[in-house]
Amino acid sequence: MSLELLIGWPRFLQAIIGHPVQWMGAMIARFDRMLNRPARSPGARFIGGLLSLGGLILLWGGLSWVIATVLRNAWPEHAHWLEAALAAPWLAAKSLRQHVSAVRDALAAHPGDLRPARAEVAKIVGRDVSTYDESGIVRAAVESLAENTSDGVIAPAFWLALFGLPGIVIHKLVNTADSMIGHRSDEYLHFGKAPARLDDVMNWLPARLTGWLYALAPAFFFNPRAGMRAMHVMRRDARLHVSPNAGWPEAAMAGALDIRLGGPRAYAGRLVELPWLGDGREGLTRDDITAALALYHRLLFVAWVLLIFLWAFLPANGIA
Repeated sequence: MSLELLIGWPRFLQAIIGHPVQWMGAMIARFDRMLNRPARSPGARFIGGLLSLGGLILLWGGLSWVIATVLRNAWPEHAHWLEAALAAPWLAAKSLRQHVSAVRDALAAHPGDLRPARAEVAKIVGRDVSTYDESGIVRAAVESLAENTSDGVIAPAFWLALFGLPGIVIHKLVNTADSMIGHRSDEYLHFGKAPARLDDVMNWLPARLTGWLYALAPAFFFNPRAGMRAMHVMRRDARLHVSPNAGWPEAAMAGALDIRLGGPRAYAGRLVELPWLGDGREGLTRDDITAALALYHRLLFVAWVLLIFLWAFLPANGIA
């Protein structure tokens, strides 16, 4: 986690070979083109999605297991560190911070012109942001930060700690498949059902852990009132979210910052009425992104401390 947060994925590697997640995405897209054809029945499309996911899990999970096994047999004294280095690209702590910071920076650099900020936030959310004011842009960015803290940081680290390199690779595969094809649209309702449901299962515990970490982080840094507020809002409002998992970190974030998240938003030109999370301010500014990022950094520190303890007590198949 520390390695990924400090250096991320090097640009020269990105230019030469791309990113491993892009390789996964290319394979998922190929199966999508081959097996998710409109002429197929819903059952056939579901089976196609299930077999695609199963085959990719066997491929990526098997390859990562072979690599981890070779490392542990060839260099037993250094295998943990080597495996951690190979696991770093599957975390998204740095890229998440960069994308959310870019929204704030666009708001600061272009006062009175929201188009650059809308373009930045559109990179990290799936909703229609073309008519958002500053408050809506900030809310979308903060919600994305909260949800992706679980999906991109805590959940991968959780599966890495339990099952080493294969754990984090399989989680990233499932999460990537969910983001690409796990939609409720007519096109993906059946083909993407398997990755969507498996992603819900794999993120169930990490999402709740992320919520509790967001509640614990303020108290850890001498702001127990914010921590108690985060716990209260999370326990009350997390289940109101349409996602079985995203509500936990989002509600905790809303409580900790004393703001309101959620609410109505547009998807594919259609207004969707969603419940509010939290009791605080509805009108948000770019300063709320700064506060959310500060809370995110505190959460990472608390998570890092917990991982150190896990490393000390977990069996050898996990590397924390």
